[in-house]
Amino acid sequence: MSIKEKELTTNSPPCASNSLSNYLWDDHPDESKWADCVHCGMCLESCPTYLETGQEQHSPRGRVHLIKSVAEGKLEVNEQFMDPVFQCLDCRACTTACPADVDVGGLIEEARGQVRQAMPLTGVKRVVSNFFLKGLFPHPERLQAAGGLLKFYQKSGLQKAVRSTGALRVMPSHLAEMEAIMPDIKQSIHKKYKNVDVIPAKGSSKAQVAMLKGCIMDVMFSDINESTINVLTYNGNDVTLPKNQTCCGALHIHAGDRATGKKLAKQNIEAFKDADKVVVNAAGCGCALKEYPELFQNDPEWREKAEVFSEKIEDISKYLYDTGYIKPQSSINKTITYHDACHLAHGQGVRHEPRQILHDIPGVTYIEQPNADTCCGSAGIYNITNPEMASAILERKMENVPEDVEMISMGNPGCMLQMAMGVQKYGRGGKVVHTVQLLDWAYQEDMKKDNEKKTAAVKE
Repeated sequence: MSIKEKELTTNSPPCASNSLSNYLWDDHPDESKWADCVHCGMCLESCPTYLETGQEQHSPRGRVHLIKSVAEGKLEVNEQFMDPVFQCLDCRACTTACPADVDVGGLIEEARGQVRQAMPLTGVKRVVSNFFLKGLFPHPERLQAAGGLLKFYQKSGLQKAVRSTGALRVMPSHLAEMEAIMPDIKQSIHKKYKNVDVIPAKGSSKAQVAMLKGCIMDVMFSDINESTINVLTYNGNDVTLPKNQTCCGALHIHAGDRATGKKLAKQNIEAFKDADKVVVNAAGCGCALKEYPELFQNDPEWREKAEVFSEKIEDISKYLYDTGYIKPQSSINKTITYHDACHLAHGQGVRHEPRQILHDIPGVTYIEQPNADTCCGSAGIYNITNPEMASAILERKMENVPEDVEMISMGNPGCMLQMAMGVQKYGRGGKVVHTVQLLDWAYQEDMKKDNEKKTAAVKE
């Protein structure tokens, strides 16, 4: 259905916030975001989809031109518009490359919001989308129940039976690949600290920070959450986990469901209103939280609250670096490379801090990865919705992983799953780890040695 056909059938009021725009709904792409784009082409070599297709509509400047054309009434919101908009990974590499800092990612997310109102999902896609984005992710207890089912699947022998009988062959290949690298499900910090108000610092306390536990993060990567708490408390931080926090809304915003994104944003803003600092260990979540003010650009009251909130957000590696983390004494004798998660490097500008952490761990032989800040193809759930493109981008990414490295370190769970598939498929890269895990492992060894010394002293 085109945008003009939709105008005849919808009860939604036309967009009134900008009379020059032909988008029908509020919260449409902001003209100020594309005003500085001169179509110079500096963005082309940074765009994963353009490098794969060579097609202008799948380049950043091509997408900006399409978005602008709809606003000017030269183009309608239809399949030809939707495909380039949703083929974008929203990796933000183009903004890094752009001399004028054109916010292509912001335009893409706003355009997706218009597409989903003009062309809502139908049938099975609608059911699946609503189940996960509205029925599951915003509800911690339901997520924990889902995690329990996954744990049962792994521990009961069912997973082993499914794999040994070849039942996975009936699944789409990309889903079978994801099942093969599913991490072991462990107890979530949501359950472990459910009745704990403050997790105290080890030793003297120097600060109190709140922590986003995440949705998928706390179900599938609870060990990383545990490592984050360990590292924060080891460095003198009392840690709080506000009870009413919820999903950051990144996946909803990427999918064009800005209404649900705003609802989740309001809940998080209220949940963390008493915190001075909110530490996040997932790049995509941190970027989404920092960009809450963009969601409320037409709502002065909530925009002001969102701006205050966004200033509190800090990636774990940057927070540790800025506050002076304790350098570990124990060695991790591994050869390690680092992958820049798009929403950490391009979205938040955090590049040096995680690398410095790796350099400060004794025994680590660090090898810089060529084009470390290129997308791996994860991009939220892009590897599920666009598996062929995601697979091609992953192959290009894995070609840059140095040979003989034993670990690939990074700061985003989606990247970890995607890169783990790359390791399995292409046989290079070794173990995929979160940077904070490496620091935690070194600290754990330090504490073990300290306890042994204390025990020996007491015996003596």
